[in-house]
Formats: sequence, structure tokens, C-alpha cells
Amino acid sequence: MSQALIAALQNPALYPHPVEEFQVIETHISWVLLTGPFAYKIKKPVNFGFLDFTSLEQRQHFCGEELRLNQRLTEGLYLEVLPVTGSESAPQLGGSGPAIEYVLKMRQFPQSQLLSAVQARGELTPAHIDALARQIASFHGRTPAVASEHPLCSPQAIVAPMRQNFEQIRPLLGDAADLRQLDALEAWTEANISRLEPLLATRAASGAIRECHGDLHLGNATLLDGEVVLFDCIEFNEPFRLIDIASDAAFLAMDLEDRGLKALSRRFVSAWLEHSGDYPALELLNFYKAYRALVRAKVALFSLAHQSDAVQRAATLRQYRNYANLAESYSAIPTPFMAITCGVSAVGKSQVALRLVEALGAIRLRSDVERKRLFGEQPDAAKGSLNSGIYSTDASTATYQRLHQLAESALHAGFPVVLDAAYLKREQRSAAWQVAEQNGTPFLILDCQAPQDVIAAWLQQRQAEGNDPSDATLEVIAAQQASRDALDDDEQAHSRRVDTHQAASLDGLIESIRQRLPGL
Repeated sequence: MSQALIAALQNPALYPHPVEEFQVIETHISWVLLTGPFAYKIKKPVNFGFLDFTSLEQRQHFCGEELRLNQRLTEGLYLEVLPVTGSESAPQLGGSGPAIEYVLKMRQFPQSQLLSAVQARGELTPAHIDALARQIASFHGRTPAVASEHPLCSPQAIVAPMRQNFEQIRPLLGDAADLRQLDALEAWTEANISRLEPLLATRAASGAIRECHGDLHLGNATLLDGEVVLFDCIEFNEPFRLIDIASDAAFLAMDLEDRGLKALSRRFVSAWLEHSGDYPALELLNFYKAYRALVRAKVALFSLAHQSDAVQRAATLRQYRNYANLAESYSAIPTPFMAITCGVSAVGKSQVALRLVEALGAIRLRSDVERKRLFGEQPDAAKGSLNSGIYSTDASTATYQRLHQLAESALHAGFPVVLDAAYLKREQRSAAWQVAEQNGTPFLILDCQAPQDVIAAWLQQRQAEGNDPSDATLEVIAAQQASRDALDDDEQAHSRRVDTHQAASLDGLIESIRQRLPGL
């Protein structure tokens, strides 16, 4: 295949639709012809070791794989694989006769709608991040698990790409400080491999290895008809795609942090966990984020071989060091703490907890979510009742026990945690406090307060939006207020009042925690 074919395909008469204009995007593995309404992707006949498109049969196969894999994530974006017939100088799209090439037809969208471009303009919002978390968790949940006996499910296969990074990076470095840093990162990686090997094996056996996206970053997500859409997953290499869902999610978390969006990265991780329920992934998160950062570092170095300009080479090395430093940051000793919210429904506890997620890197655990993960939805006959159905005493006891188990696992993984629940009963607060003490972790009660009219207005807004997991009503809130246990003296000493309707109160809370725990 040659540039002659790409030139010949820029003929409006070949297409069964109006062509606004032709534009060609070229990457190291493909050409993409933009026509206005549709894009046509053609794979280059190249072999990079991790990717082999050298034969026509392979290009046909991987066009089909790209269609199959991406249609799992999108509807109406990836359309069909078409043969190119005729000759390079006089091609036909989908004509009769033997194929000389294959193209993947896709719906075209403006490059300005890529989330990477949206972010560059300063327009990326928490709503975009929440949509990504929801979609990725849903995608992971419906993607079949890879059989545990598959060769890529062994711990050694899982960590092989990590070890390969160091083998490939080291010969490309000449600076002594860079090499010392790489040695330290390798030692940290090997120590974690030894520590985490049982967990890697357990997750593989329990179905955490799935046919994932493999390349989750903002450049592979776009806005389409106002919705966030993921695309361009890896079709050409199984080891890059058959991975732990934690590795898939970690890539996007790392990408957000690389862009200076630490708060949004934290929000994404907490939301992805909330939707997926995969809290054991926390133990692996920094491990995989470091691996993903080093992949980026390695790719940056690969371009050095083609660069002779000193300024350009210096820029590439600077890019490498930025990624290496990011990888190193994931090895830092954590500063965990444990906080619980305390307050009636609709007082603003979830927003307080979310501020701790974004500002301090806490993992938010929500009773409303975990309760329904355990027991399902509240039966219609029990709605509006404080102590029946999934809100019975036994169900509530089980819910709080579950929260405390998850909190313990998050603390063990080195993360701060905030438990977003009512905690109106002293025994509930005492049980949480015990978890913190057993883990040697600072404990804080967030005493959430707001005027009654504010609570009523927030409840009304929440009910109107219809996307909150809480089933509370004004009657339930009144019953909560009447039956709650006040904080005793010991609890008061470990509490902080938060007036949830006042931004300054929440800002003061964040600042006081930072002063108490400077490691954050």
C-alpha cells in the first residue's frame, strides 16, 4: 500500500454520501480520511513487534477486531469494515472483485470534541468525569472475564510488561541521576510484585482480568451528541487488552494527574469504585498507575532515536523525567485517616465527603450505595418508613458492618477514607472509631448541620433530579432527628462541626485536616 492509494481515495465520486472536504490524519500505524460526515481508517502495513499489520489478511482481521471491540463501548460510531477493490490508482470502495485493502468506516466527529481538547480549553467538568467513571465501570461489569487458566492470567504474565519497561528504558538513559531513579523505581516495583503476587493471583481467579479498553485516556474519549463516548480501544495486542480492570482504570487516573487534574483523578477513582464495587483494586491502584506512567516515559524515550536537534532531544528528556517523577510519586508513603459523616438525610453529607475526596484523596464509601448493593431497592410497600425493608435494624447493621470492612481495606491500601452515612447512633460511631484505632489511623466525626429549610430544599431538588440512591423523605428526616443520639464528650473531642450550607465552613474543615496531617 502506498501514498498513491491514499491520494486516489480522495475522490468524492467514490463515496455513497456527500463529501464536504478531504482531510488526512496520519499516525505511525494508520491513515484516517476525514470526509465530513464519515471517517475511513486504513491500517499501515507495518510491524512494530507488539503490532503486525504487514499482510492484507492481518489488516482485515484487525479492522474486524477494532469494529467488534469498539462497538462494545459505542453505538453508531464504528459502522462497518469495507473492502477496497480495483487498483491503487483506480480504487473502488466496497466494489466487486478481490480486495486490495480494507477500511474501517466510522462516524466523523470534530476533533475539538475530544476530551483532551475540551480539557486543554479548560472546559472539562466534574460531570464529564462522573460520566467516564459510570461508563467505564459499566463496561468492565458487562465484559466477560478471561478464564483463569489463560496464559495472561498468571501473576508472572501480569507483571511481565512492567519488567519489560525497565529493560527497554535503561539502555536509552545516559544521565546518572536518571539511572539512579530508574533503579529505585525498579526496586520499588519488584518489592510490590513480591507483596502483591497473591492478590494478583486471587483477582485473576475471581474474574478481574477482562477484555478491557487498554488505552483509557482523555484523547480516546469524546463528546458525541452531548454524551461522553469512549473509543479507540486496543485491538492489535491481546496482552495490552486482556488486563485487570484496575490497570484499565489506573491509566485514566494517571492521565488526569499528568494533566495536573489531581482532584478530578481522585473523583474518578472514588466514583469508579462506587459504581464497580471493586474496592480490592485499591491495593493495586498506585502500582498500576506507576506502571502506566513508565509506559508513557518509555514511549517518550523511543522518539530520541529519530531526533538530532539538541533542543528537541532536551524536550523529550524533560517529558521522560516528568513521567518518571510521576511514577515515583506513587511510591510515596501514604498518610491515611478515617472520617465519618454524622447527620440526617439531605443535610449535605455526600457533598462534604466529596470535598474530602477531591481535596485530600479520600475514598468515599456511601451507605446508600452499599446498602443497595447488599439488599437491592427498597420495596414499594416499605417506602417512606425509617425501620423497614432495606432500612430495617438488621439491614442497617449489615450495611454499617460492610462500610467498616471496606474502610479497613482502604486504610490497609494506604488511602484516607470518608464514610458517607448518617451515623446517628452512638454504637455505629463507636464501631467506626474502633476500626480507626485498630489501624492506627486518626479519626474524625464530621458533624453535618444545616437549617431545616435548606434540608427541605435540598431534598426536593434531589427528588426532582431522581439520580440519588437515597430513599429519604421529610417524614424519615423528622424521625431521624427525633431518634438520633447526641455526640457525647469523647465524640465531641474528635468531631468538627460543618455547616454544609456555608462554603467557608467546608474550606475551614479541609484546611484544619491538612494542618493536622501535613503529609496530605
